[in-house]
Amino acid sequence: MTPVTVVDYGGGNVRSLCAALERSGAVVQVSADPEVVAASERLMLAGQGAAGAAMRALTETGLDEALRDAAARNVPLLGVCVGLQVLYEYSEEDDCAGLGLLHGFVHRIRGAERLPHLGWNDVEPVQQHPLTADLPAVAYFAHSYAVTADIPSALAITRIDEASIASVVARGSVAGAQFHPERSAEAGRQMLRRFLAWDGR
Repeated sequence: MTPVTVVDYGGGNVRSLCAALERSGAVVQVSADPEVVAASERLMLAGQGAAGAAMRALTETGLDEALRDAAARNVPLLGVCVGLQVLYEYSEEDDCAGLGLLHGFVHRIRGAERLPHLGWNDVEPVQQHPLTADLPAVAYFAHSYAVTADIPSALAITRIDEASIASVVARGSVAGAQFHPERSAEAGRQMLRRFLAWDGR
């Protein structure tokens, strides 16, 4: 059983993500304590809602610096949906700065026929990586913002109408999934198992 700390910043789909992690073989603790987060050996940043509210909550509680400290120690960290988006330097949503753990910018999806984008889409690998070993797959998305598919940290991409977005990303020990693993059936379980086995390299 692999220990994971799910970061509780007062938003996000924490309960369902914890249940999915436990089914995938994790021992889960949920914490809003920056000291606990900074000292954890594996972290997940859930996401549901808006980037601006998420970043305000992380900054006001000191969890932003705790996440940066953990990343500096090469702790495996997976952000989900908005949790992925705040890993980057800036989000067009709410015109807000992110954690800056990944290089790049989050944009409103351009080329999608309707937003928010809700539904099942193909996730296609573009780089070999432990987190993409089970791809391609079909996963569930719910979002209006994303990083573009040409960003250097993109490990897998998803095509939505005329748009191409990065659906799995990583640089060093910091990674993200734009889709929701806890709602993506077998594809989600595979992603979570890969994350639990990943050493951050």
